[in-house]
Amino acid sequence: MGIVKFVVPKGSIEEATFQIIERAWQCNVSGRGRIYRVKIADPEIEVKILRPQEIPTYVQEGFHDVGITGKDWIKETNADVKVLLDLEYGKVKQVIAIPESFKFNSLDELIDDFALNKKTLRFSTEYLKSASQYIKSKGNYKKHFGDLEPTIVTPWSRTGDNKLVEIFLSFGATEAKPPEDVDAVFDITETGTTLIQNNLKIIDQVMESTAVLIANKEALKDPIKREKIIDMIVLLKGVVEARKKLHIFVNVEKDNLKALLNILPSLKGPTVSNLSTEGWFGVNTIIDKNEFIRLVPTIRKIAQGLVILEPSQILSMDKVILDDKDEVKID
Repeated sequence: MGIVKFVVPKGSIEEATFQIIERAWQCNVSGRGRIYRVKIADPEIEVKILRPQEIPTYVQEGFHDVGITGKDWIKETNADVKVLLDLEYGKVKQVIAIPESFKFNSLDELIDDFALNKKTLRFSTEYLKSASQYIKSKGNYKKHFGDLEPTIVTPWSRTGDNKLVEIFLSFGATEAKPPEDVDAVFDITETGTTLIQNNLKIIDQVMESTAVLIANKEALKDPIKREKIIDMIVLLKGVVEARKKLHIFVNVEKDNLKALLNILPSLKGPTVSNLSTEGWFGVNTIIDKNEFIRLVPTIRKIAQGLVILEPSQILSMDKVILDDKDEVKID
């Protein structure tokens, strides 16, 4: 019986989530693709798959101790959860987009034109609360409508008191709704390609979102669960950091060793060992990927036999501190 209940997202970031889990626990996830309960190589963790929209609320309510979801869904649900770690995948932008044929270049312009002409401005979105809050924050909305709430329309209810701004719940394919059904969409995009293919243009960017590891605040007060969750943080952070690094091995003559060490960054210090050939050394270290191209010309001139590996994990064995802020600190 597991001591930590872990919920992971189904859908667009499902595959990336399983990839990071498999790297973190050095295992294959058993049952993935067929059922909603899967197993990892840790009997103390129970894993369930749910839609990312549900995960912040279910973690907040204590149905699960930890979960992976998008920052966008935490904001949408206003869930009271602890954000433990930015996993740095599933990067999307939350945007407002309108038909290419529209002349407007911002949401403020769009609101102003429709309000002046007494036309109802309609939006389609999966993010009802976020859309309403963002639309209400615009200067021209306040100018024309004050504190009136946009009307939110779902198959089950119609709420809000501003009949000139309506937000319709979308069940997917949001980009297909304009111009016949709505005038604008409040949606997420990775590259913008799908919006362009549907003859839409972005006029406002609301926020950027990535996948994050979250926890129930009460679960973190349980000393046994807390220790297990810290272990999970260390394993997952190890994969996040490894994706930014390269492990390099290079051979160098004694006369060039100091010059090589002077240019090589490392986690603590490069490892230097004697080779079987007199006067030669082997050097290995971890570098940032973005440093690699800068280093190659110099390494080529003073060393040889460069080997590059991509690490699957780089685990920090330092102390993990869970403070009152959103992120985890490692001392």
